[in-house]
Formats: sequence, C-alpha cells, structure tokens
Amino acid sequence: MTFLFYFFIFFLGLVVGSFLNCVICRLERGESFLKGRSYCPRCKHQLSWPDLIPVFSFIILRGRCRYCSQKISWQYPLVEIAAGLLFILEFWKFGFVLDFGFWILISCFLVVIFVYDLKHYLIPDKVVFPAIAIALLWALLAPGKQQPGVIYSAAAAAGFFASVVLISRGKWMGVGDIKLAFLMGLILGFPDIVAALFLAFFFGAIMGMGLIMLGKKKLKSEVPFGPFLVAGTLLSLFWGETALDWYFNLFLL
Repeated sequence: MTFLFYFFIFFLGLVVGSFLNCVICRLERGESFLKGRSYCPRCKHQLSWPDLIPVFSFIILRGRCRYCSQKISWQYPLVEIAAGLLFILEFWKFGFVLDFGFWILISCFLVVIFVYDLKHYLIPDKVVFPAIAIALLWALLAPGKQQPGVIYSAAAAAGFFASVVLISRGKWMGVGDIKLAFLMGLILGFPDIVAALFLAFFFGAIMGMGLIMLGKKKLKSEVPFGPFLVAGTLLSLFWGETALDWYFNLFLL
C-alpha cells in the first residue's frame, strides 16, 4: 500500500512536470498557459493525448515529434522526472500535511525558475513575484511559523545580493537573483537560508571552474546563478542541517 501511494505521488509529479514544461515554453513565446492546445514548437501541429503522456510519450516516440520527426528536447522528460522526485521527497519529509501542499506549490515555481534561467539567463517576474506573494502569505498566516524570523532572513538574503549587484554593477549577479534570494529567505528562514546560500555558491564555484577547465566558458563568461540558488534551496530543505554540520566540521574545527 505504501509503495502504491508513493507511486501515485510520483505519477502526480510527472503530470505536474508536464504542465510546468508547458508553462516554460509558453513563457518563452509570450503565450498564455491557461488556454490553447499544446503543439509542436517546430511544425505547429496540435498534439493529441498519446503525445502528452509524461515521460512515456518521449520514450515511445524515441524523442522525436510524431508529425515532423524533429528531435524533442530532453527538457521535457527531465523536468517531469524532477517534479516526480521532488513530490516524493517532499511527501517523505512532511507527510500529508499543509507543509506538503505548500512545498509542492513552491517547488513548481522553483522548477520553472531553474529551467528558464538556465536557458535564458533571466528569472521572469511573472514567476518569482507570485511565488513571493504565496510565500509571504504562508509566512504570515500559516500556524506555527516564526513570521519575524523568515522576514528578517528574506531581507538579509536580498540585501546581501543587492550589495553584490551594486558593487559589481550587475556583472556578478542580476536583479533577478535579489528577488529569488528574498523568496529563499521567506520559505527557508534561518539557519536553512545560510545552508542554501553556502550550497549554491559551493556548487556554483565547482561548476564554473569545471566549465572553464573544459573550455566551455571563459573567466569573464556569464553563467546563470538562479539554477544554483534553486538547487541550494531544495538541498537545504532536505539536508540543510547536514550541510551546515559538514561545513563547520570541515572548515571551523
């Protein structure tokens, strides 16, 4: 019974991930994701239900459009699988309570931000502002939440990134990162926001050095930081205390 329930949660995540792919693509084209049938971005043919089964359609079609045979981006199955795994992890952490529903909703915003910033070097206001509004309402209205703590964490995180943007004149960070940092503070609070930022900078530095060594990027090349902030947020949610303990044991003791 437990296995079946987790399978249902995973499948729900796959379906939601398919919808998130739609949101990402419609944002790119400036279209509404609330109306209109899905279609192939290359041949414009409307997709039928066999083309829209999460992950399985990609496998059955061998990664190609049924109508024009053009390759389908790996973004689609990867986002669907990522959403499914996030749903399972969030259920494992919270169980069937209000926090589970909140984090499902927030993780949807975070997935869209991750992919969109990775592709376009931009964190869209249409995504981050609604997420901030929902997180702020949750911080103010949810029972048992330490409202002043998360507000202070959000302000401190945003202030830190704002100072980096000002000092570098936008060369190191963008304004979108300030907004995302504010969201992170609202949903994580202290000390998890510290773990999230540490993880984001840690993996960002490793990835940056790796890309430079492989010749994919130069020292002054632009690299989107939003995906690392999102990854740091999610890792901190599940393993934030472990990350902080590891850091203090490794560098401070």
